[in-house]
Amino acid sequence: MSTSRFIVDPSWRRPARGKTVFAGSPIKLFSLSAEGKAIVEAIEHGQLLPDGHEPLTSRLLDAGAIHPLVMPGDECAFNALDVTVVIPALVRNENDSRLLQRLVESCSFVAAVIVVDDCSPVLLPHLPSAQVVRADLAGGPGAARNIGLHLVATPLVAFIDLDVSITPETINEMLAYFNVQRVGLVAPRVCSKPGADIISQYETSRSPLDLGAVEARVRSGTRVSYVPSAMWLCRTSALREIHGFDTSLNVGEDVDAVWRLDKAGWQCRYQPNASCTHEPRNSVKELVSQRISYGTSAATLAKKHRGALSPVRVSGFSAVIWTLIAAGFPGISALVGFGTVVALARKLRNTPDAPREALRLAGLGNLHAGRSIASAITRVWWPLAVVLALVSRRARVVLLASAVIPSMYEWWKNRPSIDPLRYTALRALDDGAYGVGVWKGVLREKSADALIPDLTSWPKNAR
Repeated sequence: MSTSRFIVDPSWRRPARGKTVFAGSPIKLFSLSAEGKAIVEAIEHGQLLPDGHEPLTSRLLDAGAIHPLVMPGDECAFNALDVTVVIPALVRNENDSRLLQRLVESCSFVAAVIVVDDCSPVLLPHLPSAQVVRADLAGGPGAARNIGLHLVATPLVAFIDLDVSITPETINEMLAYFNVQRVGLVAPRVCSKPGADIISQYETSRSPLDLGAVEARVRSGTRVSYVPSAMWLCRTSALREIHGFDTSLNVGEDVDAVWRLDKAGWQCRYQPNASCTHEPRNSVKELVSQRISYGTSAATLAKKHRGALSPVRVSGFSAVIWTLIAAGFPGISALVGFGTVVALARKLRNTPDAPREALRLAGLGNLHAGRSIASAITRVWWPLAVVLALVSRRARVVLLASAVIPSMYEWWKNRPSIDPLRYTALRALDDGAYGVGVWKGVLREKSADALIPDLTSWPKNAR
């Protein structure tokens, strides 16, 4: 790697400034040598690192414990003239034409723009500044992107959907991260375009394309497990190495490509300091249809990438604790929780203030597990939860709590312009529609992998 400055992830904790670090996604335990401690201290203070830091910083980067630090004025290996924009275009109406024309015009600062017409039912607008290629068959966005990728002559390629708006700063902010040698893909934050209607108000706060304000190493099983291909900046060579997008996938082809890049040894990064805007759905019907479509990809991805996708990934002990609470045994649950703290303290016995760290980690881990399980109940497992709720009062309470409490917390935290009642209703519809898609995919693939939880040990020792 050519960068020697990093910042720590928000998960970072080094008790008593010692030789033990907890960080990453999922949380991992790093035991440091004297040399490693010196490197870590330099990272924490934003200093240039000494020669020989690469083995440790590579492990920390790989775990999502640190992130490259890009400063204004840093020399960059690439510029906008090293970028070709590829736009997969299925133009259905005048609004799509307008959006496409606006996007092409906004990309005038890059080396080239390629528009791949995916057999649009209407004529594309006049695009004098773009190379327009029409696909022989309507193959979906993945196939359209592959056609464009084949024509790219620059070292970097940006894939941008026609309903996305960018500025030169969007791409310029992303370029510097390619100074890290094995970074193959950088994705910005995709924010929903504000509007006055109820769907715009909802998606401004909770869009499936908006992955939040915290940067991350992107890989399965982590805080940011994928990035939507609404806007990507990639090394052309990296995508060609994995043969582009899987054209057999009409949905989820972007998730699949990210995971294959990761398996091939390329880093995929989410950098929300760069951002773009996306047009929200126009109606509740469109929102439901989109979420169902997204959900149908889960079974296919879970089958293709064994162990990479599950509705919930939590500690087995945390799963037992929440199951006991749901079953009405809070006392026994508390005893199990105390036992996990004791066991974790023994595991961390060489860590300064091990009991306190064990209590903190166990508490955070169990809270995260509770949120994850509640999300799974209202998204993927809701058909089963509804069946149980018909015959069990306790199941009804659990289902209601799983739907209402996280929604109210989200509303309080984000304070969207929509009222909490309608926000909760739309969130339930959003999650329910995604779950319908998941079950459709499960039945189609004849595989239940997308429904099965992943029970893990935690925290893991870093390798």
